Amino acid sequence: MHAALVWNWGYDGAGVTASGTFTTNDAPNASGYFTILNITGQRNGVVITGLQDAGTSIPGNEPFAVDNLLGETGPLLSVNGFGFSMANGTYANPFYAEFLPGYLEFFSAAPFVGGSGLEDSELEVSFRASILRTTVPEPAGSGLVALALATIAFSRRALHGRTRVSRATKAWTEAET
Repeated sequence: MHAALVWNWGYDGAGVTASGTFTTNDAPNASGYFTILNITGQRNGVVITGLQDAGTSIPGNEPFAVDNLLGETGPLLSVNGFGFSMANGTYANPFYAEFLPGYLEFFSAAPFVGGSGLEDSELEVSFRASILRTTVPEPAGSGLVALALATIAFSRRALHGRTRVSRATKAWTEAET
């Protein structure tokens, strides 16, 4: 596992509120975007269950594929945005709409048809994201650091014990003479 960034994110619009956390890679691409690797949160109280794979469309929003890219400065999302599934079987795809300019959320619900169905919507939203934690340590790196610290502590304790014995031996030897 590589180092990563953890972000708070959210958006609001008419009748919609979504928020949670993202985990992204730790360095932006040449365009200044980080790749979203994981998502948690809720949309209108419904738990988000997964991130849509980059290069695919959320059901009902074909052929608009998501790229799961997030910027630290505006626009925060690309024109493809990110997609996610929810526990009730619905999907959402927030993205940057250059023609507004601003953000939209495409929401889709079963039955999933090519293009918008009666259950689907596209709403203007206010999107926000900010870094919560700068890094998540790599498990292998953390283990090596812990091992190094334990080794140093053991070495100091062993050295301290030998010094104590040496002083005691020296004092006893001096007393004998």
